Amino acid sequence: MLYISDNLKWLRNKQKLTQQEAADGMKFGVDQYKKYEYGKNVPPAESLLVISRYYHISIDLLLTVDLSKIDLKNLLRLEDNRILLPIKVDAEGENLVEIVTHKAKAGYAAGGYADYNFISELDHIHLPWLQKNEKYRTFPIDGDSMPPHNNKSFIIAKYIEKLGDVIDGKTYVVVTTNRELVYKRLNKNGRNSFALQSDNTFYEPYDVKFSEIAEIWEYVGSLEREQFKPESYDVADLGKIIRKLQLDMNELNRKLSN
Repeated sequence: MLYISDNLKWLRNKQKLTQQEAADGMKFGVDQYKKYEYGKNVPPAESLLVISRYYHISIDLLLTVDLSKIDLKNLLRLEDNRILLPIKVDAEGENLVEIVTHKAKAGYAAGGYADYNFISELDHIHLPWLQKNEKYRTFPIDGDSMPPHNNKSFIIAKYIEKLGDVIDGKTYVVVTTNRELVYKRLNKNGRNSFALQSDNTFYEPYDVKFSEIAEIWEYVGSLEREQFKPESYDVADLGKIIRKLQLDMNELNRKLSN
């Protein structure tokens, strides 16, 4: 459901503007503006950008969130209002961090990250060492692809606004438009994609296009519900090591033959 028409009416009334005044402020014809507010037409991208800058609200929220139900004061404003994220605070004004549980993970990956009502129902914790001017969430880990973390671990991560801020070799939580939420080590793979690598070399790396990425969150810490086990090398581990060496040799041979 798109909320743009309801949001236009609510924002205009909040600022006590007439339809003519709102249209003039955005340099729209009044008939054009009325069609947007009455829901007869959905504003095209160029018009959405104008509306976004006029009200200082991101296009994401204009389209997907009923603004009448949220407190606009508790939003994190990012550069050029490209996106605004809701921030929960405690009685002392300290930021609260949302916890995406294993149960909520599928719903989050399916688009809950853009649903204010979904986010508002998540549990929260306060972590006093986190910076106040950043946005954080915690995400669950599945499987054994990123040791020593396992499916009892939660990754504390900081929201990354720009893909260009991703640093090769660091770990990130990636949410894709294909309903995938993973924790991997990222490397730029050309101009339009990232290579997602597991620390467990049993798993092959794979590529994700920039256009398929909905959110990226940078690792800043973790919450562990199980003690890390001391490293040991059994037959299965040695098999993985040998397989990794074979893959490395194949890759080296491929490069030398080019």
